[in-house]
Amino acid sequence: MLNRRRADTFFIYLFRGMSLSSVLALASILVFVFVQGAGPFIFPTSDGIRIVPEGIEELTVNGELYLNRTTFINIPPDTSEISLGFSDGASSGILEVKINRAEKDPEKIIEFIRNEGGEISYPQAYTFTVRYPGKLPGLTSKIHILLPEKPYGFFDFIAGLEWRPAYNKLYGILPMIVGTLVVSFFAILLGLPLAIFSCVFLAEFVPPKPASLIRSGIELLAGIPSVVYGFFGLMVIVPWVKNTFGVPSGNGLLAAAMVLGVMILPTVITIAETSLRAVPVSVREASLSLGASRMQTAWAVVLPHAKSGVLAAVILGISRAVGETMALILVAGNSPQFIQGITGSIRTLTATIALEMGYAEGRHNEMLFSIGVVLFVLILALNSVILLVKRKTELSQEGV
Repeated sequence: MLNRRRADTFFIYLFRGMSLSSVLALASILVFVFVQGAGPFIFPTSDGIRIVPEGIEELTVNGELYLNRTTFINIPPDTSEISLGFSDGASSGILEVKINRAEKDPEKIIEFIRNEGGEISYPQAYTFTVRYPGKLPGLTSKIHILLPEKPYGFFDFIAGLEWRPAYNKLYGILPMIVGTLVVSFFAILLGLPLAIFSCVFLAEFVPPKPASLIRSGIELLAGIPSVVYGFFGLMVIVPWVKNTFGVPSGNGLLAAAMVLGVMILPTVITIAETSLRAVPVSVREASLSLGASRMQTAWAVVLPHAKSGVLAAVILGISRAVGETMALILVAGNSPQFIQGITGSIRTLTATIALEMGYAEGRHNEMLFSIGVVLFVLILALNSVILLVKRKTELSQEGV
C-alpha cells in the first residue's frame, strides 16, 4: 500500500511537472516570436554604419587593422568620415567616404570622396557595394557598406501593397493577407458542405461494418503529408484549370482552393462524425417515435445536438486552411500581388515564410517573424468570431 501511494504521488508530480514544462515551453516560443516580430517596428537595424569585407585579407578602417574579417565591422554612430585601406595579396587600394546623416535619401547619405579603381553599385536599398579586381580573372574583392534602417511603420507593413525585401526594402503584406483569407474562404466554401454531408451520411445511414472501413480510409487520408496533396494538385488540378479556362498557367486561386478544400475534408469529417456518433440513441428514438423520418432526424435533431463537436471540426478545418504551406507553394503561383481573378496567382502568409526564411537576413528575417505574429493573430481572430457566433446563437435559442 505504501509503495502504491508513493508511486501515485510520483506520477502526480511527474504529470504536473510535464504539464508545467509544456506550458512554459509554449509561452517561451510565443514570447520569442512576438519579440522578434515587434522588433522591426521599434528598433533600427543597427546603431550605425557597418562594413563587411569580402575576399580581402587585410582591411584598415580609420586606422584599425582587420585580418581576414568576414563579419560586421561596426562604425561609431558619430563618425562623419570613413577611410578604408585594403590589400588582397595582389593589389591594394584606398576608399574614403563622407557621411551626411541629415540626408533622408539612402542613396545620398554616403558620398565617395576617394575611390581607387573600384566599381560602385547600389543593388539594394541601404547597401552599397564596391568591387575591385581580384587576384584571378573573374574574381573580385568587395566592400559592403550597410546603412542602418529606421524602424518600419506598422501601418505600412499591414496595409502596404508591395513586398520587395531585397532591393527596395518594402514590406507590405496586405496582398498576402487578402490571399490567405480568400483562398481559405473558397476552400471552406468547397469543402465544408461536402464534409458535413459525408459525416452525416457516414454516421446515420451507413451500416456499422462498411462505416468502420470507410472511417479508416478517411483517417488514413488525414495522415497523408500535405506535400502529397500539393503534388497531386500540381499534376492533375493545375493542368485541368489551365486547359479549361485557357490561361497561360493553372497555378492560382482556383487550383489552390480546390486542393485546400480536399485537404480539410478528412479533418472535418473525422471530428464531426465522431461527435454525431456520440449523440445518445435515445435522442434518435425520440425523434423517430414522433413520426420523423431518418433524414429529418439526422438533419433536424442529431446534427443540432452535436453542433459543439461539429463547430470544433469547422474551427480545425479553418485553422488547417489558413495555416497550410507546402501544398499551396506548389499550386498557388506565389506572386506577392493582389489577386487578378479566380485563376490569378496568389501568395499566402505561410508560403512567404517558407519560401524566404532560408535566405532572409537582417530586417527581412525579422519581418518574416512579424508575418508569423500576424498569422497567429489572424487564426485567433477567426476562431474567436466563430465561437462568438456560436455563443450568441445559444443565447438566442435559450431566450426563445
